Amino acid sequence: MAVETLRRIVTADNRHEVVWVAENGKHAIECCVQQIPDLILMDLVMPVMNGVESTRRIMKLSPCPILLVTASVAGNSGLVFEAMGAGALDVVVTPVLGAEKSSSVEELLEKIDRIGKIIGIGVQPSSHGLIQQKEVREPKENGPFLIVIGSSTGGPQALLKVLETIPSHHSAAIVVVQHMDEQFTGGLANWLDSQLDLSVRVMKEGDRPQPGVVLVPSTNNHVIMYPNKTFGYTVDPEDIFYHPSVDVFFNSVARYWLGRCIGVILTGMGNDGAEGMFALHQQGYLTIAQDRESSVVFGMPKAAIELGAAQTILPLESIGPAIKNILAPERG
Repeated sequence: MAVETLRRIVTADNRHEVVWVAENGKHAIECCVQQIPDLILMDLVMPVMNGVESTRRIMKLSPCPILLVTASVAGNSGLVFEAMGAGALDVVVTPVLGAEKSSSVEELLEKIDRIGKIIGIGVQPSSHGLIQQKEVREPKENGPFLIVIGSSTGGPQALLKVLETIPSHHSAAIVVVQHMDEQFTGGLANWLDSQLDLSVRVMKEGDRPQPGVVLVPSTNNHVIMYPNKTFGYTVDPEDIFYHPSVDVFFNSVARYWLGRCIGVILTGMGNDGAEGMFALHQQGYLTIAQDRESSVVFGMPKAAIELGAAQTILPLESIGPAIKNILAPERG
């Protein structure tokens, strides 16, 4: 019934074609080897092999965009973060048969369209002028420390790897911008908080950078820093289909932050974050991009590197220790 529901929904307006249907995770790997589709709708709970392991193997053997579709999102939150860490792009609730005009159907089609744009089907990602700064300031040698991290495909596990190295008693504030639907950001914050010595919580409108605290945006809107150094949310620019946008946030930090800063781009599909990281680099802040070999998908780091925005390129396992070494004097 779930398969038939998905088939009806995605083929209703002739914009999409179902090229194959797999009976389980192992079968999906075999099908993908034979014919790589533009997008896989992947269930989490399946016989023979679940969606997490299937995603991990597909991303190694025949990489392609994967959208998780599951009947119980809340009950499978742990599997959701595992699968996204293995390379899944996003997750959506399985629509119910006969509810072709429901909000869940609209959400599924919207996410399919958004992924299509990210991989270059339809409207191509465009420059939004975020790279330009009106004022270039001198790099700060003292003042509060802010670490900003952008990630997407493969992000949850990469974030865990980077953050687990940073001691809880350091004096830097951390903000993570992960491409993820708002219904899962709270779960991501809780999951990271349970795995780390650092305190991790969802960002609220008006929050300020807090030493030793990791803030995770909590809506589908973009997150920004205001001139008074508080954080908030905005729908503008509406034509950016990355949510929340790393570019928008990094650019606002480059414009208004007056202390020291480290900008990091981790694994992810697309090019979000490159222009924002360039803006941080223009201000003299240290910028780090994950290398190709350790990235689940090299899109976002590659875009930053090609733009000349990344001052340092490191494998995932070296990013956390590098940040720790920079923060080491702060502990004294």
